[in-house]
Amino acid sequence: MIFRLFLAALGAVVLLTSCGTTGGSANASALMAARDAQIAMEPPGDYWIGRRFHIERTHLWGYVRRPRQSWDKARLVVLSERFSRQPDRFAESETADQRYGYDHNTEYRIWGDFSGRRVYDPNSNLVLPEFYIRNYEVINTSPGFLFRPGERFTGNQLLRVEEGADP
Repeated sequence: MIFRLFLAALGAVVLLTSCGTTGGSANASALMAARDAQIAMEPPGDYWIGRRFHIERTHLWGYVRRPRQSWDKARLVVLSERFSRQPDRFAESETADQRYGYDHNTEYRIWGDFSGRRVYDPNSNLVLPEFYIRNYEVINTSPGFLFRPGERFTGNQLLRVEEGADP
């Protein structure tokens, strides 16, 4: 059933994106439906889905959510490296392909949990939940939009208002 829903949504996306007269909101709805169907097919388990969201000079890492949960429910976090390094952690001598934040918008399967602490990031002026990462694997290096189709990342601001501003 879920697979059929995914195929129907994917077919709608193909039809809508190939039609030049179709309005943007119909196309956005089809894209959201296709992504919702893809999320619904995620295997349940004791892991998290993480999306790297890098803003220069901040300590926030990105968003995490449970499998089969919408990105609207995801929480912006700071990763703790107490048990494992975060995915983009390299030696201090960076190369062009290995720089902090190079993995912006990469989607990961992450094992770990929230520590229960909240961490203040002075550069973003946010108090965010701390997440202990234990292990990870890349799911997709180019997963598309995060919250809504057509959103544009400027490199220096979040795509939505986050809980935790103004400590």
